[in-house]
Amino acid sequence: MQYEIDTDKKAEKLEQTVASSGGTVRTSSQAYQTYSADVEYTEEDTSDLLSQIVSRSNMQQAYRQVVQNKGAAGIDGTTVNELQDHCKVHWPRIREQLLSGTYQPQAVRQVEIAKPNGGKRTLGIPTVMDRLIQQAIHQVLQPIYDRRFSESSYGFRPGRNEHQAVTKAREHIRSGYRYVVDMDLEEFFDTVNHDVLMHRLWKRLEDKRLLKLIRRYLQSGIMLGGVSSMRTQGMMQGGPLSPLLSNILLDELDKELERRGHRFVRYADDCNIYVKSQASGERVLRSLESFLSKRLKLKVNRKKSAVARAWERTFLGYSFTRHREAKLKIAKDSIKRFKRNLKEVFRQGRGQSVKRTIEKLKPILQGWLHYFKYSEVKSVFEELDGWLRRKLRVIYWRHWKKPKTRERKLRQLGIAKERAWKSANNGRGPWWNAGASHMNQAIPTRHLRQLGLISLMETYQRVKCC
Repeated sequence: MQYEIDTDKKAEKLEQTVASSGGTVRTSSQAYQTYSADVEYTEEDTSDLLSQIVSRSNMQQAYRQVVQNKGAAGIDGTTVNELQDHCKVHWPRIREQLLSGTYQPQAVRQVEIAKPNGGKRTLGIPTVMDRLIQQAIHQVLQPIYDRRFSESSYGFRPGRNEHQAVTKAREHIRSGYRYVVDMDLEEFFDTVNHDVLMHRLWKRLEDKRLLKLIRRYLQSGIMLGGVSSMRTQGMMQGGPLSPLLSNILLDELDKELERRGHRFVRYADDCNIYVKSQASGERVLRSLESFLSKRLKLKVNRKKSAVARAWERTFLGYSFTRHREAKLKIAKDSIKRFKRNLKEVFRQGRGQSVKRTIEKLKPILQGWLHYFKYSEVKSVFEELDGWLRRKLRVIYWRHWKKPKTRERKLRQLGIAKERAWKSANNGRGPWWNAGASHMNQAIPTRHLRQLGLISLMETYQRVKCC
């Protein structure tokens, strides 16, 4: 197969994606784009899906998406930039193997990333060729399954995102369902039962070659320390196919909740059910624990799951106020995580100009604000603005180092001689001095604004959505 890539269109698409996210790290719903093949599917179409998957138009579309997503190389070392040349050489052979049912996916490269709340999350990085094939499969299967998914499912679906999920949760709370069954599935991606998942795929897909290929992807080895080990259960996160497969498996949970008449919101494996009392919530949790264990072979993590007032729990980084007309607010854990993530930027600021530090802060602040623009409690933005300015004044104080230098700088910035001397020699630490009146006068807000510091509060008022 020959790939004719329009580099101008690819660049334009990338620029539009970056522009839409404010030039920042995107949220998961923005980073995970879904594209449907230009085909209307019926039940009869599922008998020869693999031919549609490897069609020229579908593969070109998959190629563009894989290139846009970028990502690291797999175990073969082939990068996204080398994918086009790799396809020119190897695609005809791989295409024939796919159609004949003999293609064997390569092992994934295992990496670990830190979880926001501690611990490690294991990710698997497939080779770029396997990412390309998985993306092509995803594009054909997504429209077949998505139209059957629950209206209460928001994770990794076209036209749906985290913001819709949290606003729907707020709607349930305002309707009087003020208790939440916050259910956490224990190591969901590591414990997916292959037979249970394949049975759900088999009920809708007739193409045996495709079913065999998907099972091979589920069982493909994990490369760690030069040794590949096969998987007998679990589904490695990191490939384009795993979010769709997780939705297919958990759709049975959605249908069961709908059958029981529950109000709920699910985003991937994060599921919240809203009820009217603590007792009913406990009953629901016990019942669902049994259902998940028997039907889907999944286990509820009792340590992380709970039945509580809605405002006592967090959902996708947000929480809620106690008001009868509940409002969205930024969860305390999200604020702590935000400050922790900026720690390294401020640490690096000790060895560079404040202007350079502000330049590094700007895209992070814009991305964070873009995600939390649905918050209806604005006081947190004012508090964070003050915290950011104080952290930057700490950098100034550290830059000046010695009392004599501090006295001279304070005098240059308009502080009276005697006051400058006392302030420079007060023996207090950088954080105390950064919050003191002499530093607020010497380094006023307007000075930091001139260096490029954005105001979270002002930006929030421009972009707020509620």
